[in-house]
Amino acid sequence: MRVIVDRKIPYIEGVIERLADEVAYADGADFTSELVRDADALFVRTRTRCDEALLRGSRVRFIATATIGFDHIDTDYCRRAGIAWANAPGCNAGGVEQYVHSVLLRLERDRRPDLRHACLGVVGVGHVGSRVARVARELGMEVLLCDPPRAEAEGADGFSSLDELMARCDIITFHTPLTRHGAHPTLHLADEAFFAALGRNPVVINTSRGEVVDGRALLRALDEGRVADAVLDVWEGEPHIDRKLLRRVFIGTPHIAGYSADGKANATRMALQAYCRFFGTEPDFRIEPPAPASPVVQAPTVADALLRIYDPMADSLRLKADPAAFEQLRNHYDYRREASAYHIIIG
Repeated sequence: MRVIVDRKIPYIEGVIERLADEVAYADGADFTSELVRDADALFVRTRTRCDEALLRGSRVRFIATATIGFDHIDTDYCRRAGIAWANAPGCNAGGVEQYVHSVLLRLERDRRPDLRHACLGVVGVGHVGSRVARVARELGMEVLLCDPPRAEAEGADGFSSLDELMARCDIITFHTPLTRHGAHPTLHLADEAFFAALGRNPVVINTSRGEVVDGRALLRALDEGRVADAVLDVWEGEPHIDRKLLRRVFIGTPHIAGYSADGKANATRMALQAYCRFFGTEPDFRIEPPAPASPVVQAPTVADALLRIYDPMADSLRLKADPAAFEQLRNHYDYRREASAYHIIIG
């Protein structure tokens, strides 16, 4: 059994070697048809495009991506070629929840909206969006949920249309997959028409996929005052992002919203479990993230404590200081622990 592994997948080294006969590591962008030709399985991230150009003529039977998203996998080709694949749905939901929670606290602190009198629109109510909605309600916000596929499957009760969010919300946050076809494509879901039809001047947050928001249209909306502020963790054209848009947003980060140590451990664990199920291997391993260096946080308020645990502004300042370092900042990110790993003392 020969396996090729993206070397940036954390916590996998030393574990996969117990489950495969031969393991090779490579950077995600360096997976080539020659490299994978004799591999039985691949462990990848979003930086590896798994399509016919990579896989044709190989003996690859299984691909595990240690990510929620799987738009980098050509699923139609894999189906035709008899290649199974697995992603890690929900693996980083806690990390993205932490990011958005801290963003909301930062907005309230620096831009002065009273969250208790604000309306949040959540577009995409899956693993991540559901957790973001819960946090927002705990902050006292009114929350509108927009998820047309779920509304069709479960009934419209509890869901709002995108038009209603556009009319009523002070903050709109996107948590959808990237889809280009079907009944509800999300490619450029927030486009020129979306921004032109906004009833308020909301803050727009995107931590889903860069292409869900039309970056040029967003920049125009910011310049024209149709959008009050924007927070972007994902960008069109990554890692070559629009620097003018980066300068314009309130917070801009290098696709690290879900980069908690907890989420990375979840993703690696789920990828390895899927591998074991496919090949009938006993999943005899344990993956836990390291404990925080300082697990006790004392602060005057819960908001202060949470921002001491993680403040996205620090990541934003680093990216704005050196936009060309997008990929380096992402690949060498110091994975943070989520709040549950800390003992918080208020007072």
